[in-house]
Amino acid sequence: MDFILNLSGPALYVVIFCAKIVEVTISTIRLVYINKGEKIIGAILGFVEILIWLIVVSSVLTNIAEDPIKVFIYAAAFALGNYIGVTIESKIAVGLASIQVVINEGTGEVLADILREQGFGVTIIEGKGKNNSKKNLLFIQLKRKRIPEAINLIKKYNPKAYITVNDIKSMMGGFVKK
Repeated sequence: MDFILNLSGPALYVVIFCAKIVEVTISTIRLVYINKGEKIIGAILGFVEILIWLIVVSSVLTNIAEDPIKVFIYAAAFALGNYIGVTIESKIAVGLASIQVVINEGTGEVLADILREQGFGVTIIEGKGKNNSKKNLLFIQLKRKRIPEAINLIKKYNPKAYITVNDIKSMMGGFVKK
């Protein structure tokens, strides 16, 4: 830590900037793991995050009046860290999701079969739309990593389908294994 406190000027700015980006990125990913119930991973990431935070904050606050540029560097890295954290999280795609698809009755079974051939579990429910038109409601539970694949299949075979996607906190039974 003395190494960082002895830095000044551009070298210190680079260290603050990079360390803060890493810290906020870890923080963003940690929150996702905690929200998904992954307590151990969340705790480990939290430990690393707070270690980095303490070092970065102490270096920013040291002689802050003489070097206010550190504050700007810190704030810019915070913003970029959030962006990078969300980007990485979307690639990791921890957890499960649920896709609901509303389509005309005649195409529901066909689309369900196509999705099932690709390894998706699909449940079909009959419903009614505007003017009592018959609809199929397809319920698909899947790993978040597979959302783009499922949506692409749905759009390919039924571009007018009404699609909603939701995160799932927990799930028991069914086709998808955690």
